[in-house]
Amino acid sequence: MAIPTQIKSDTNLLLEYREVRQQSLHICKPLQAEDFVVQPISDVSPPKWHLGHSTWFFENFILAEYYKNYKRFDERLNYFFNSYYESQGPRILRSNRGNITRPGVETILEYRHYVDEHMEQLLQTSLHQEVKDFIRIGLHHEQQHQELLITDIKYILGTNPFFPVYTKSEVGGRKSEIGPANWISISEGIYNIGYQDNGFCFDNELGVHKVFLHDFEIQNRLITNGEYLEFMQNGGYHHFEYWLSEGWEWAKQLEIKAPLYWYEKDSEWYHYTLNGLRQVNLNEPVTHISYFESDAYARWRGLRLPTEFEWEVACNYLHHDIPVNGNFMETEHYHPIAQQDEQDTQLLGNVWEWTGSAYLPYPNFPRLKGALGEYNGKFMVNQMVLRGGSCATPRSHIRPTYRNFFQTDKRWQFTGIRLAK
Repeated sequence: MAIPTQIKSDTNLLLEYREVRQQSLHICKPLQAEDFVVQPISDVSPPKWHLGHSTWFFENFILAEYYKNYKRFDERLNYFFNSYYESQGPRILRSNRGNITRPGVETILEYRHYVDEHMEQLLQTSLHQEVKDFIRIGLHHEQQHQELLITDIKYILGTNPFFPVYTKSEVGGRKSEIGPANWISISEGIYNIGYQDNGFCFDNELGVHKVFLHDFEIQNRLITNGEYLEFMQNGGYHHFEYWLSEGWEWAKQLEIKAPLYWYEKDSEWYHYTLNGLRQVNLNEPVTHISYFESDAYARWRGLRLPTEFEWEVACNYLHHDIPVNGNFMETEHYHPIAQQDEQDTQLLGNVWEWTGSAYLPYPNFPRLKGALGEYNGKFMVNQMVLRGGSCATPRSHIRPTYRNFFQTDKRWQFTGIRLAK
């Protein structure tokens, strides 16, 4: 298809493209060659695959369609870097991505450079708005993979017995004790849910609709490591009555009955961070826990997790007062921080917060055709919704309506707990 010529080139979009693409390389800069290929579990993709897949997205959906006479870098890469798009042909199994020793990292970097050169040429021509919108989806898609890069790198290094340091950046933590969580009261009423602004959002945020909520209360901060440690010390992992049946079967198989990356040494708890192995700070938010653990902790406390609608309403209610002070990906701390004061609700940018809501489409969910129709809609089953964004989330993705989603046993992401009643 020839390049459209109805709308002038967009300098801002070109700059945005350069910044996003550079950020992916920046994240991978501390890695050694062997780190790029490792796939310890099927949930974790090798960093090399993320670099290739995000490049394939631009080549396959943009250049192949809108750059006249475009010649692909290597047709064989389609099989390696197609993730889940049935419409785009056969692909390697997700669990086998770590078997891709060839092409090597240098070739993948050459692939990125080749695609970037052609994308920059395309971006300096006149484009239809729909093409620009598709490019922006590609940029936000790559930013999602940047978050996955951080969490996948953490799993690769955090399961290495040497506990390698990824970055020497140190997060300043609050040392004094944090008092009991307070409660935010939200009145019964009918509320709007879903994205209503004019900027970018993903399709699963669309379908603005009304929900009725009864009076409820939600805590003004996240559950801390110290509070979760009390659950552990009181036999939380050993009493079936706190657990969903499926969660109990899962918990019985845990080798270490603690959050992911926690290790006990000389009666003290340590955890792996991207700054290396260090003693658990009891004031920081507990993270890397599953939905099963979050739900069990809430039951142990005689409370519950908020629904995703309660969470969004509470976040919007406090929106103008929320300090967005999480350690976002751009800061390179990649670690959640303790509540700074009573006004710090930690609602945005510390950990992804499990909700009690199943991941389902909103009313009037836009079921798109083609590849974009495969982006979110087909995953709306057997997963739970998380809200709030984490310390690994790009700041531009932090908003009250952003819906993340994972299966109930997953915990390699920065996932934590907020309680409601």
